[in-house]
Amino acid sequence: MTATVLLLDPRWPSLIPLHLAGRISGDVAFTPEVPVDVRWALNVEGGPDRWLISTEPDDPEVLRWQKDGAATERVDSLDDPVFQATRTMHAARRRGEWEQAMTHESLLPFLREEAEEVAQAIERKLPIDDLKSELSDLLLQILFHAEIAQETGAFDFGDVADAFVQKMRRRAPYLFDGSTGPVDKATQDRLWEEGKAAEKQ
Repeated sequence: MTATVLLLDPRWPSLIPLHLAGRISGDVAFTPEVPVDVRWALNVEGGPDRWLISTEPDDPEVLRWQKDGAATERVDSLDDPVFQATRTMHAARRRGEWEQAMTHESLLPFLREEAEEVAQAIERKLPIDDLKSELSDLLLQILFHAEIAQETGAFDFGDVADAFVQKMRRRAPYLFDGSTGPVDKATQDRLWEEGKAAEKQ
């Protein structure tokens, strides 16, 4: 008999890795947040093995199983850097006293500072790794503002990314119409201005 913890992606908990789907049988348990449809799909009886399905790596039951020697399987999407970034920001806001005290307004000096440091890295032709580091500092500010907004139900980081895509659909429709090949600058400028004008209507 083997015991295994399977950690699913909370964004897409119904996506079970193919190489594991056929192995899940026996005594299958779930932590409370796992959706009902996932529970029904994995309601597989028979077999000597034990499984704990969760989307929370820090859940006490997950930690108990691991302490008792259970193997751990993770879906690959948990290693997505964007997911890791949003989770890290969420944890920082939840645990840090300084982060908890911040508001959109109080973060403004930091946003301006980080944007200026990105500009300086480019203007001074600093090593490319320095530019990457400065961009990550600027990304932190975007993540921070999105995390604050999420707490009020306004929007989250995914909504910010979607807003970018929707804006590009309006201003650069050739990126989404199935066409290929180069687009001349005059066409780009015209479509961009038309998209901006449509947004104001």
